[in-house]
Amino acid sequence: MAKDNNVVNVGGGTVRKIVTAVVILFIALIVVMNSFTTVKAGHSGVVTTFGKVSETVLAEGLHFKIPFIQDIILIDNRVKKAEANCTAASKDLQTVSSTIAVNYKVLNGYSARVYKDIGMDYEAVIITPSIQECVKAVTAKFTAEELITNRQSIGDQMMELLKDKISTYGIEIQIFNITAFDFTDEYNAAIEAKQTAQQNALKAEQDLQRIKVEAEQKIAQAQAEAEAYRLKSEQITPEILISNYIEKWDGKLPTVVSGDSGTMMIDLSKLLESIGNTKSGSTSNTSVPAYQPPTTTDAADTEE
Repeated sequence: MAKDNNVVNVGGGTVRKIVTAVVILFIALIVVMNSFTTVKAGHSGVVTTFGKVSETVLAEGLHFKIPFIQDIILIDNRVKKAEANCTAASKDLQTVSSTIAVNYKVLNGYSARVYKDIGMDYEAVIITPSIQECVKAVTAKFTAEELITNRQSIGDQMMELLKDKISTYGIEIQIFNITAFDFTDEYNAAIEAKQTAQQNALKAEQDLQRIKVEAEQKIAQAQAEAEAYRLKSEQITPEILISNYIEKWDGKLPTVVSGDSGTMMIDLSKLLESIGNTKSGSTSNTSVPAYQPPTTTDAADTEE
């Protein structure tokens, strides 16, 4: 029987060698892939060897590690926001509800310590309780009215106290905001009533000042008029009165008649004419008889 030259006889040893090579290559590929790690931007890498935290912190970029022995834990070092709802009592025992927003970040050099001492949930473990404690401590120093009027200063004090509490953990506070600052409905109603009373008192005071100014103006005006009349009266003389009368006279003289029919009547027009003729006597040489009032006659004489 003839042998087939096209058939390749592969022995069992050759197959085993190929399989072994493939396995080794695969294992080497896995080892190589696990020998390098990448730390993302804004993060730092905490190295653990069989669970033990190393003080070495990896920066951003590509790093070598011992495969299957070392692990790299990424810590977010970017600025993050934490919000906390707080209820506290003021110095005058008013209940104050506030909402605090804090921007913070974990410092790169403290990443290993934060992971080792606190863990990944550092916001709930450290930051939020610290915010609530600081808010209560500062709120208790001020009355409710002071909390409203000095809000910025009070926020600064809370921020400084919070920094002192958590800075030892390597957590940096960058921005501290009081986003809400509320009181009870009863206190809000009392504040509104007080403001209304103050506004009414201010309006009444302004009205009083206005009335006072108007009264002073009237007094000053009356004094000025009185002074003007006084000065004018000091300057009035009989000659001025006659001159003013002549300037305003229309040339007509009234006739004065007594109320009693038995009393004489004087025609001032004729009297003025007589006076004028008297003044012109030097040219006419006519003498004007002296004025004699008419005499009244009794009824008995008339009958005789």
